[in-house]
Amino acid sequence: MQTDIFIPARLDSKRLPSKHLKEINNIPIIMHLVNRLKNCQSIKNIIVCTTTSPSDDILVQYLKQENIQFFRGSEFDILQRFLNAANEFNTDIIIDVEADKIYTDPKYVEQISHEMNNSDIDFMTGNNSLDTLDPEFVFHGFIPAGIKVKALKRICELKKTNNTETGYKEFFTSNNFIKTKFLIPQTNLSIKKNFRFTIDYPEDFELAKIIFSNLGTHFDTEQLLKYIEKNSALQEIINPIIKKWKENYEQNIIEFRLNQSD
Repeated sequence: MQTDIFIPARLDSKRLPSKHLKEINNIPIIMHLVNRLKNCQSIKNIIVCTTTSPSDDILVQYLKQENIQFFRGSEFDILQRFLNAANEFNTDIIIDVEADKIYTDPKYVEQISHEMNNSDIDFMTGNNSLDTLDPEFVFHGFIPAGIKVKALKRICELKKTNNTETGYKEFFTSNNFIKTKFLIPQTNLSIKKNFRFTIDYPEDFELAKIIFSNLGTHFDTEQLLKYIEKNSALQEIINPIIKKWKENYEQNIIEFRLNQSD
């Protein structure tokens, strides 16, 4: 089955506007992520899935300039955007790497790709248990999600909302007809649960600049965890935003569930 990486990205972020084009070492964040993912051998295409909003025109201009494949679709319905992109590129399995998850480890991309190509799993992502999806699972920053397009099509046929931007993974984990598997990372290293490996706030960006400046672009999860372990002061950079992020996420999930019950 054809397996492609889809990178959902949009520039109209309220917390950190135009974050995907912000530069670390003179290279935009989106390019750091694409460069990391180029090491994935089982992937046919890397496609940035952005929106038709004029605010994303500048992102598309950059992608064209760098010969990065892209697709433009629904501004708020990310699931429909994925389905339309899959139809255009003849994708069977989507590896969903959110554009703000710039620490995504190619090792986990390959692992999920392999398992989904050789099983009847519909949806797969990282977690700290085999049961319920934990939104505070810190390794989500390293592990992408895998989605079978046939399952995505069924979800799009049944969903009751056209706003699936936040919490869209719950469409898969909350439906019994979707065969889900959670990937528990195997590592001897641990990280505090209130650490963050994503780009949502200016503090996240400051942390990323330090990490990429010291480790380069092609570090893996183990190297990053060792670096964090040796530099405990890095926690202070993101401490101010932990509570804000949790409150924002919880509110978005409440809205998602209300939309589902309409």
